[in-house]
Amino acid sequence: MGRGGGGLLVAGTTSDAGKSLVTAGLCRWLAREGVRVAPFKSQNMSNNSMVCPDGSEIGRAQWLQAVAARATPEAAMNPVLLKPGSDLRSHVVLMGRPHGELEAGEWATNRRVLAERSFEAYRDLAGRYDVVIAEGAGSPAEVNLREGDYVNLGLARSADLPVVVVGDIDRGGVLAAMYGTLGLLDPADRAHVRGWIVNKFRGDLDLLRPGLSMLEERTSRPVLGVLPFLYDVWLDGEDSLAVAGWSGADSEGASEPAAAATRPGPTMTVVVVRFPRVSNTTDVDALAAEPGVDVRVVADPDAVARADLVVLPGSRATVSDLSWLRSRGLDRALARRAAEGRPVLGICGGYQMLARTIEDPDGVESPSGGSVPGLGLLPTTVRFEAVKKLGAPRGEWRGTAVTAYEIHHGTTRLHPSAAVPDTVGDSRERFLDGWRVGSVWGTTWHGTLENDAFRRAFLRAVGRQAGLRWRPLADAPGFAQRREAMLDRLADAVEEHLDTDALSRLIGLEG
Repeated sequence: MGRGGGGLLVAGTTSDAGKSLVTAGLCRWLAREGVRVAPFKSQNMSNNSMVCPDGSEIGRAQWLQAVAARATPEAAMNPVLLKPGSDLRSHVVLMGRPHGELEAGEWATNRRVLAERSFEAYRDLAGRYDVVIAEGAGSPAEVNLREGDYVNLGLARSADLPVVVVGDIDRGGVLAAMYGTLGLLDPADRAHVRGWIVNKFRGDLDLLRPGLSMLEERTSRPVLGVLPFLYDVWLDGEDSLAVAGWSGADSEGASEPAAAATRPGPTMTVVVVRFPRVSNTTDVDALAAEPGVDVRVVADPDAVARADLVVLPGSRATVSDLSWLRSRGLDRALARRAAEGRPVLGICGGYQMLARTIEDPDGVESPSGGSVPGLGLLPTTVRFEAVKKLGAPRGEWRGTAVTAYEIHHGTTRLHPSAAVPDTVGDSRERFLDGWRVGSVWGTTWHGTLENDAFRRAFLRAVGRQAGLRWRPLADAPGFAQRREAMLDRLADAVEEHLDTDALSRLIGLEG
């Protein structure tokens, strides 16, 4: 494939239509062809984020797309990241660094600066890579948001990008959604839409072809391919909705739900508490992919009581989500687990909830500020501070090396009255940057469970606490290996089911 430089915007008929998946697949396909390609998303609204090698913070989906592109993740790939703390308030990350808070009512007056920085970031990437594959957000037909848009057709107009629109046929109504998308656009925007991609198809393609032909006839734009429902592919999600992709072995079409059923021996049941403002749910993806581990996402005290391991994941609104947890009786279920010596793991915000007290005097995370009691299951105190800590720490636990990343405002310390020895044999020990007390484990570090040796050692330890004779499969593939195989399967699907010659011409590469 020759060089030519160029770009493409992958838009969608709806949120979760498959834009992230298609973008990742295109990036890996192009990378395998020897093209220097970078992903891009002007603005991402997500509480799932990642720390890049340069210390900047971007959306987790764009980080994975960079991995797909075999490029080094950087802030320019996701210049604006909005992290919702409530329905009306978001924390703004601009070019990888904190940029204050944005209230819903301020959106119209404050996005001009964000748009300018976003366009600058795109031009920067376009000057350093052969191709930039940009991902849109939501739908380009949200005409109520068109003025000032810099993520969908605003970006396409600014950078003169062709647009392909992805639709999720599994939800139904995909042909109408595509036709309606084009119909709602003004002529100048409509001119940028160059084709359609149908995603998540199951069944007999011959039955679909008449509808595709009619769509092509009525829109004067080609269908560039139909991607099948990829059962063996999962992606680092932009939001908690993606968790449903593996949240139970009986989930229809789940991509990685059956790890527990692919091996003999005891199955470990892991329950993840689904907070309203859950963040970095990708922390438990590696658990869901481990053979012999069944991961489910719940908000049910009975499920918390029955599980072998309960995980309290991250939260963008720790105090608010702690109040929600109490309102559902989950605090009592967790207290009973701790008293019975049954495992609980808290990660970042979940770790903070396990503390004796949580202090936010300046309202860094909670507008009302103040101090609230935590669950009291660890002898720690938490204080929220204005300076966000971003980093990629390294450490070890019981002789096993661990790499991680951290994104947090809350600083966790031992309570002044706590005397915690640092010995494995005692009921208390250091656990990465946090603590274990009995069967309650906590750490601020994200991404630790992607370390294969650590994950399996940790699961053996909590298995013993839960009374299970759980053991990892000796020949099970590692998580990074599974991710690479997943990206290659995605690129295989692009090559097999999409018109790559037509896509190459749209992108600006020679066929």
